[in-house]
Amino acid sequence: GNKGLEKHIMRYPQLFATKAIESTIERGIKKGIIWHTQGSGKTALAFFNTHYLTYYFQRKNVVPKFYFIVDRLDLLDQAKREFSSRGLLVHTVNSKEELIKDFQARKAIHNSTGQREITVVNIQKFKEETQILKSNDYDINTQRIYFLDEVHRSYNPTGSFLANLFNADKNAIIIGLTGTPLISDDRRSKDTFGDYIHKYYYNQSISDGYTLKLIREDIETSYKIQMAQALKELDILKGGLEKTKIYADERFVEPMLKFIVNDFNDSQVKFGKQNIGAMVVCDSSKQAEKLYEIFQEKYAIPQFISMAQFPNQYSIAAEEAGEYKPKKALSAALILHDAGTKEERRALVEDFKAGKIDILFVFNMLLTGFDAPRLKKLYMGRIIKDHNLLQTLTRVNRPYKDFRFGFVVDFADIQKEFDLTNKAYFDELQQELGNEMDSYSNLFKSKEEIESDIRDIKEHLFHFDLKNRELFSRQIQQIQDKKEVLEIRKALASLKNIYNLIRLYGHFDLLEKTDFKLFNDLYKVAEAHVTTLNQKEALENNTDNTNLLNVALENIVFMFRKISENELILADQLKDSLRKTREELAYNFDPKDPEFVSLYDELKRLFKEKKFDEVTQDEMKANMGALRIIYNKAVELNRKNNLLKDKYQNDTKYARVHKRIIERGGISKRESEIHETLMNVKKEADEAVLINTRMLNNESFFDQKMLSIVIQGFKKTSIKLDNSSYRFVNTAIVKEYIEEFLGKNK
Repeated sequence: GNKGLEKHIMRYPQLFATKAIESTIERGIKKGIIWHTQGSGKTALAFFNTHYLTYYFQRKNVVPKFYFIVDRLDLLDQAKREFSSRGLLVHTVNSKEELIKDFQARKAIHNSTGQREITVVNIQKFKEETQILKSNDYDINTQRIYFLDEVHRSYNPTGSFLANLFNADKNAIIIGLTGTPLISDDRRSKDTFGDYIHKYYYNQSISDGYTLKLIREDIETSYKIQMAQALKELDILKGGLEKTKIYADERFVEPMLKFIVNDFNDSQVKFGKQNIGAMVVCDSSKQAEKLYEIFQEKYAIPQFISMAQFPNQYSIAAEEAGEYKPKKALSAALILHDAGTKEERRALVEDFKAGKIDILFVFNMLLTGFDAPRLKKLYMGRIIKDHNLLQTLTRVNRPYKDFRFGFVVDFADIQKEFDLTNKAYFDELQQELGNEMDSYSNLFKSKEEIESDIRDIKEHLFHFDLKNRELFSRQIQQIQDKKEVLEIRKALASLKNIYNLIRLYGHFDLLEKTDFKLFNDLYKVAEAHVTTLNQKEALENNTDNTNLLNVALENIVFMFRKISENELILADQLKDSLRKTREELAYNFDPKDPEFVSLYDELKRLFKEKKFDEVTQDEMKANMGALRIIYNKAVELNRKNNLLKDKYQNDTKYARVHKRIIERGGISKRESEIHETLMNVKKEADEAVLINTRMLNNESFFDQKMLSIVIQGFKKTSIKLDNSSYRFVNTAIVKEYIEEFLGKNK
């Protein structure tokens, strides 16, 4: 490719699998399954074996012939490309005659240079029920080795292709590759391809960093019913029209697409424009076509919205009037089996992999075997069953840049929503009527009082990032306690009212000190989260709206919104609970936090000081409730810690010092003052260390240097300290720098 020359080294599961293949062949066993999770490198495994097994058979004076069997043409191209890029000479078989000629050739290679070879062939080439090799023709010095890709799929034992392959050369070694073997009673991969030679599961692959965890983002579909008119709309709700027609209807598709485009844009911002791609798995080919059609109309060109000149002073009214900046254009492709030619589809797929296309709309194609590391958002528009679901989900699990997760946005509960119409409908406009205005019923406030109120509100919101809308949004969405979110919304609404007061009284110099435009944005974020929590509450309370549904409907307005996200557990659920709890505690950057200490002690006590990998299933079950409590508390502790860390520009040293000061007490009641002071100290201290790192080797010298910086830092603020307080703060900061220098910090 365009990356230049690369050196690839076997991953340990590939090495162990290769040794297991050798051991299996040594025991005279001719077939078996390699069960390695998607994304762990099964094609690479086949490549490494062309080398390893060549040496193995050469010691026995046997020349191996390698075949890689696929069941789809796009996978044939993909395999050919992967093997070629690794330096193999790839041979393909295009007809029955070529296949017979290849099999009957007494030589193992087709070229005269001695270069390693592999033949990539589509299983459908074995459609003729002829025994290509008769026993008296067989050359005992040649050994055929088939690697069968994705053996969970169309290698049906009742079909002819597989039987013909097996019978073409009954002495061949057949190794099946899969990430999701069939395990149902009516059809099992093991019955066809033999026992597992080697296994490598999702949880191992995730732990090793070869594949990513998956986060499922739960999407709620609701529809606002507007009163009066024909009963035919009600018939749609009751299933009078096929569901697929509803989902392909423009009134459904347009808001769904709007959600997807907005969510994808938000993700690009959230992940720092790392050129991620998206795939929308549609409910039907008709829905895919409609999504693509509307996308081309509305989103494939820049959305330039006329933008009035903003007044010198920011005006919320101006923004609410719809004066926005232009949006970036997106690109998309429609991939259906009957849309365009194979060559055109192949070109679109390559463009997507290269980052030239943002979104793919698909129905059944590309759900398995499609490998594009930049694909990080999967929008699931329908339910897919059994092993096919796992295959589809893992399209987004490939490592890419610094991503820790692949994201699955789940619309698939849509169908349940239609079956349970009473639960699906609730009042869109339900909102909490707060009493924000009470605080500012007295409009006659002095400038000093207004400034004091702003400081108090900022203090109340201290733990949140008030400078970055995206970060604030992520922080707020983690809070599930509606009362807490209402308090935050109330504080931000107060700032909104203060803004109007300032303009009313003409205190325009105050506008320059506070970014009211941003605070208005933050208010909208909090407002949206309150609405989300209201909707969740309404669903849980199962409000009965039968009477509303019996009213004639004029039309239906569909809406989509994200209501939750959780990790998709791809391993044993009990063991995974313990893993998640341990990991959550490990994320904590402040092991001296009394709450952390008690949580960790409680976890150890639950399993009586055992090594965690020795915990039994029975012990896990007995302690599941307590484990869940520890996990939830650890998540909440980390959430609060991370808010504080963000305030210190991700510097955990100062976040810990901040907490030690609060725990000690007697320095300041305002966390915002402590933060301001420590940031002054941090600036001076970081500059001093940057200029002369060697002074960290001399702790007493560094202690004296830091003490003068601390004293100067506190003198710049209104906090007055006695000598013991200066010494306490200085010791805490010095200890953090020294431990970081010595590599002891977490």
